Amino acid sequence: MTLVMGVVNVTPDSFSDGGRYASHESAIAHGRALRHDGADVLDIGGESTRPGAQRVAPEEEQSRILPVVEALAADGATISVDTMNASTAASAVAAGARIVNDVSGGLADADMLAAVAGTDADIVLQHWRGHSADMYGTAVYDDIVGEVVGELGERVAAARAAGIPDHRIVVDPGFGFGKTPEQNWQVVRGLDRLLADGHRVLIGTSRKRMLAVAAAGAGVELAGQDDLDLATAVTSVLAAQAGVWAVRVHDVAATRLALAVRAAWEGER
Repeated sequence: MTLVMGVVNVTPDSFSDGGRYASHESAIAHGRALRHDGADVLDIGGESTRPGAQRVAPEEEQSRILPVVEALAADGATISVDTMNASTAASAVAAGARIVNDVSGGLADADMLAAVAGTDADIVLQHWRGHSADMYGTAVYDDIVGEVVGELGERVAAARAAGIPDHRIVVDPGFGFGKTPEQNWQVVRGLDRLLADGHRVLIGTSRKRMLAVAAAGAGVELAGQDDLDLATAVTSVLAAQAGVWAVRVHDVAATRLALAVRAAWEGER
């Protein structure tokens, strides 16, 4: 069964909902609402990775997210921490997080893999070629699917060398990170090559520009964010059919409904 990871951005500047849940109280309430809607995992982040975003000091990141992690973990939620900083990852795991979701795949902080290895937390290794300040400057590929699979393989090897066993490793192709919308769709069409590696796969297409570009290419005019959430729910169903471990989304209710319909269609329980 494909899990649904709900996004909790405790930031003033995230690309989709920056500022809406920047206070501890609003972030905790949002996390509880996402659980009510059916989120299996809550992914809590305190640093925006939107194109052009500037880095946040680990101390500021931790002040934003640790009270939220503690409160939601105390509720019994399975918590993922979205961070590129080893110190934040370690603090979040101590506060109750069970997954470290590093969009840099351990490249942004040389201490990350060792920090996670010293815990029993899982780690998500995302494909990444550089920080958000120059998001598309590295979007140059000869064989994008082969290069994404190969570069993720290098990160998996690094995680193993640091002492993280395969059963604690998840990979993410990193839609939107160092990739144009069309390149993202090329990766989607080659997803079977990533799944063939045998590791759990997380995908995050939620509200990404690739969805708007696909709609425009088909002559479909999007009315707003709700249309992007509908498109995201479609990708969630297709990802589930492909066999991914989890989908990372902002609108949990829409994706949960889409997955329930897909399960009924295929006679699953």
